[in-house]
Amino acid sequence: MSVIDVHTHVFPRLSRSEARVLAGAGEPWLREHGDGTGTIMSGDDEFRPVGVELWDPEARVAAMDRSGVDVQAVSSTPLMFGYGAEAGRAADWCELVNQRILDYCAQAPDRLLPLCQVPLQDVELACETVTKAAAAGHRGVHIGNHVGERYPDDAGIVEFLAHCAREGVPVLMHPWDMLGGDRMAGRYMLPWLVGMAAETQLSILSLILSGAFERIPESLRLCLCHGGGSFAYLLGRADNAWHNRDIVRADSPRPPSAYTGRFFVDSAVFDPRALRLLVEVMGAGRVMLGTDFPFPLGELEPGATVRACAELTGDERAAILGGNARRFFSLDER
Repeated sequence: MSVIDVHTHVFPRLSRSEARVLAGAGEPWLREHGDGTGTIMSGDDEFRPVGVELWDPEARVAAMDRSGVDVQAVSSTPLMFGYGAEAGRAADWCELVNQRILDYCAQAPDRLLPLCQVPLQDVELACETVTKAAAAGHRGVHIGNHVGERYPDDAGIVEFLAHCAREGVPVLMHPWDMLGGDRMAGRYMLPWLVGMAAETQLSILSLILSGAFERIPESLRLCLCHGGGSFAYLLGRADNAWHNRDIVRADSPRPPSAYTGRFFVDSAVFDPRALRLLVEVMGAGRVMLGTDFPFPLGELEPGATVRACAELTGDERAAILGGNARRFFSLDER
């Protein structure tokens, strides 16, 4: 049985001088401490303490071996998106980051699948970047779920997703820069505990209720992180609203539950009961193992929730742990 983790992050070695291409837009860089630990920096500010697996491929593969993971899809840490920068500088930054991710994954090409990032603030540049990155060896693209106030129903982002569908490039959409931060900042990591789930729910419903899925080719392979946020739990509420309020169904010809076959979610829900509901809502063929490795809010024992969900059949468990990801990334075709 293959075990493939579709939701993991990397922060390759990037110096402060290299990060200055994003001057005024975060300047993310890595400060190593020389003892297997480091700090992600945002300009002069400390953003997050991190461990060596985040930037050292040998350490990552050793951790994968210890936890029984065969393959990881490796995507940038969301702080690195660069969406706040001028588009030309962001494109230069993405080219640098994408090359570093390729170099990182090249140390274990059978184990690490590189995902690129793009300057999503400019749809033309984003399309050019993802096409170039795919030709260079990237196996998919990692994007944030919004650019400022532009969510996935934005015409430009819809155009980018349609381009990825036509190019056959899988898309991993990750929540970031969470809403409600002014009300939750500094309290118990609430932006990550509450805001991330809300961001993902907002992204899915914006794609559905705006009619965006009607304009995007059905060939798009799109995965939303963190179990789809609160989508599965609140789907009944959304369907009820669609059936009973004209304003909800104005742009969506079908209720939200009719669109669960248009996207994937990862399994990062941490509770077998939640996973059981997620599989009932999405179908076992639309859920893939995701851990958020190597961050401490992720699943520290990869696949533990999937294995602990007694209601899954053996075939369903195998599909979630790896079979669905093989299809998502077309691994057997390669």
